[in-house]
Amino acid sequence: MAHTSIETTDKKKCFGGAVSFHSHASEATGTTMNFSVYTPPAAEDGNVPVLYYLAGLTCTEETFQIKAGAQRYAAENGIILVAPDTSPRGVGNPGEDDDYDFGTGAGFYIDATAEPWSKNYNMYSYITRELPEAISANFPANLEKQGIFGHSMGGHGALTLALKNPEQYKSVSAFAPICNPTDVPWGKKAFGNYLADESEWKDHDATEIVRAKPLEHHILIDQGTDDEFLGEQLSPEAFEKACEESGQPLTLRRHDGYGHDYYFISTFMGDHIRHHAETLNG
Repeated sequence: MAHTSIETTDKKKCFGGAVSFHSHASEATGTTMNFSVYTPPAAEDGNVPVLYYLAGLTCTEETFQIKAGAQRYAAENGIILVAPDTSPRGVGNPGEDDDYDFGTGAGFYIDATAEPWSKNYNMYSYITRELPEAISANFPANLEKQGIFGHSMGGHGALTLALKNPEQYKSVSAFAPICNPTDVPWGKKAFGNYLADESEWKDHDATEIVRAKPLEHHILIDQGTDDEFLGEQLSPEAFEKACEESGQPLTLRRHDGYGHDYYFISTFMGDHIRHHAETLNG
């Protein structure tokens, strides 16, 4: 049984609801994990849907709540927003703080199988199993109606977790996701260190998964054309092609002049919350 007891470290009123910050002991990671929650006004009247946001490299549980501008739309649509941290912290593994794209702040939402990372870097289990239990035990959340979205590394996480757990996540979207990590530097570095065998890589690559196991529901992706990581790291065209081959319903929108930042994310956040609300409130 996971630890469902949480400590609340801060709480602020926001759009009639509240943004709160929490920590708890995680069995999946063997560390204290942090997460933030926006609880909408509608939650005062009963359980409401839950939408998880997975952030990108170097981010924390604070980044989304501060920068994304999502609370207004969550309040309007009656949805709880949950933003976990992006990795365990303070584990003490050699090299965990050497690079921005590996180790601390770069958990990649997978369960590591290579030593020494396998002991603590189990973000897949944490996000899919332990975090929902903590949310259900402490918030007015309807776990029959869960959605997931994210940005960059978190977009990779949202797509792969949704594709691998279609019974759990009823809706999915992403901003500038790492779509084909087995074929780009960020993914090769992470998978090459976290995973014990290269044969495991494809199981964490949305382009590979969707080719064999499409979802019934629609995927929304937004991508800026001036994103500095677009050419080398993100590969939306590979995911788009795989979706066409497998019949996966996909809307991939390319936005001229937008980058890989929260100015871009906040611009289209309303569309994403509504995308999820159509399914989760339907």
